[in-house]
Amino acid sequence: MKGTYTSLFAALALAGTALASPVAAEEGPTSADIVNDANTPGDVLSYGLGPWQQRYSPLKEVNSDNVTKLVPAYAASLGGEKQRGQESQPLVYDGMIYVTGSYSRLFAFDAKTGEKVWEYDARLPDGIMPCCDVVNRGAAIHGNKVIFATLDAHLVALDRKTGKVIWNKKIADYQAGYSATAAPIIVKDMVITGNSGGEFGVIGAVQARNVDTGELIWERPVIEGHMGTLNGQPNGITGKTNATWPGDMWKTGGGATWLGGTYDPGTNMVYFGTGNPAPWNSHLRPGDNLYTSSTLAIDADTGVIKWHYQTTPHDGWDFDGVNEFIPFDATINGKAMKLGAKADRNGYFYVLDRTNGKFISANKFVMETTWANGINPKTGRPNYNDANRPGAPDGAEKGSVVFASPSFLGGKNWMPMAYSQDTGLFYVPSNDWGMDIWNEPIAYKKGAAYLGAGFTIKPIAEDHIGALRAMDPKTGKIVWEYKNPAPLWGGVLTTGGNLVFTGTPEGYLKAFDAKTGKELWKFNTGSGVVGSPITWTQDGEQYIAVMSGWGGAVPLWGGEVAKTFKEISQGGSLWVFKLAK
Repeated sequence: MKGTYTSLFAALALAGTALASPVAAEEGPTSADIVNDANTPGDVLSYGLGPWQQRYSPLKEVNSDNVTKLVPAYAASLGGEKQRGQESQPLVYDGMIYVTGSYSRLFAFDAKTGEKVWEYDARLPDGIMPCCDVVNRGAAIHGNKVIFATLDAHLVALDRKTGKVIWNKKIADYQAGYSATAAPIIVKDMVITGNSGGEFGVIGAVQARNVDTGELIWERPVIEGHMGTLNGQPNGITGKTNATWPGDMWKTGGGATWLGGTYDPGTNMVYFGTGNPAPWNSHLRPGDNLYTSSTLAIDADTGVIKWHYQTTPHDGWDFDGVNEFIPFDATINGKAMKLGAKADRNGYFYVLDRTNGKFISANKFVMETTWANGINPKTGRPNYNDANRPGAPDGAEKGSVVFASPSFLGGKNWMPMAYSQDTGLFYVPSNDWGMDIWNEPIAYKKGAAYLGAGFTIKPIAEDHIGALRAMDPKTGKIVWEYKNPAPLWGGVLTTGGNLVFTGTPEGYLKAFDAKTGKELWKFNTGSGVVGSPITWTQDGEQYIAVMSGWGGAVPLWGGEVAKTFKEISQGGSLWVFKLAK
């Protein structure tokens, strides 16, 4: 498995000219370099540490035997009063660390000292409408540029040495409820990104732009009935108009692509998850409501959808489907397979054939899933518990209230899981919670919330909400779990040193034994850790870094859960660690 992954990317790196027109070496990373990111431990060039985004590093200087000696090398503050929701993953290149901050900021720090080199603050308009805090999850780097998305639905490319704007392009209309928070990905000299705003009746879409100019190459709306484009020309309607949507509801159908995507060079497909259908009130939109709450495989060259898999047809709980789809290779029942895995908000861990979307398996990774009793192994569709769908409103009155689990914040939300090429396990940051949910009357109005539902989130266990779980994708079994009192809301990193790193809202970055789940080390950063950790080598030593700064959707939407942890301090700092000498 490990050899397959390594040889694939090594071959692609050698054939870099087949992927993209190379950028001059002195300017910075090429598309081929970024494809090979997983095999270059001296830098971190991409979100997820490679196009598959397995968040695995082969580095083992820091390992399960000596991780107790890990100490801070330095901490760098983002400064100012904009200290909330630091969900970013840093990038490292040419002696610099690039990290995004809340309120659409981007920082460059000296990787040796932590000294700030430059800062860019987007000039956000007053009318932005982010649903789930003012977060940003990271940037992309290519050539002389570092690129990130902003809360007013723009994509901005900066000179990576000076922070000066090279180009600034509008993704969508923020006044209609669009925003953008995901880290872009680089594919064949294109920067590819999604959009946010599913709670406002927007239309989810994936865009590919020329990385040097920002000009649009292709766009693929993800809701049936909407026309895609390629090089400025119509490129086919998505799906079939009104096939799974009633009337004109496809025109405001949601499906935001707000988490970004992964890329598999072997299939030349980008995999994007799509968000909830709009409105939440499912009684207004009978049908499967394609392609919401789904994973889409999109041809990287043309923007054409090659296959789709819908995890929650006719979603009535805001389970979304936007969670990352991570390619991996495995041998199951003696057959070598090209697979992908996704831990969905609905509480099930899915394995699909990444070449064609064929359903392989789905297994529960949370305590309970009251909305469905498993996934049909033949069809891949949920076995719905119809009594657990919130009732239709009666006139002006809200419909019947049901208690559903997981809550709409999901068995796993945005926070990315990791896959170890050594253990063959996925490490899933999950949460066990439920919600009272009911439906209400609603009508679409541009720029207004388009929910048609109310909710209150509640814990379902006495001893924890968060749980880091090691999942075996071959069997669907939970190999080990670590339970945390507060919700887990940060990403995961795993390494060749038999380690798994993740953060907690209580302020800790923690390290666990990848095989057993034993907690080996922790350090309190002073604020909740909801970022994604990374590791790299520098001057012959291995470093680990993570952003610290409590925020995100939990304190805004968490109900009784949020009240329990309301004393967590906000913050905004980059923490960097190495072994004590």
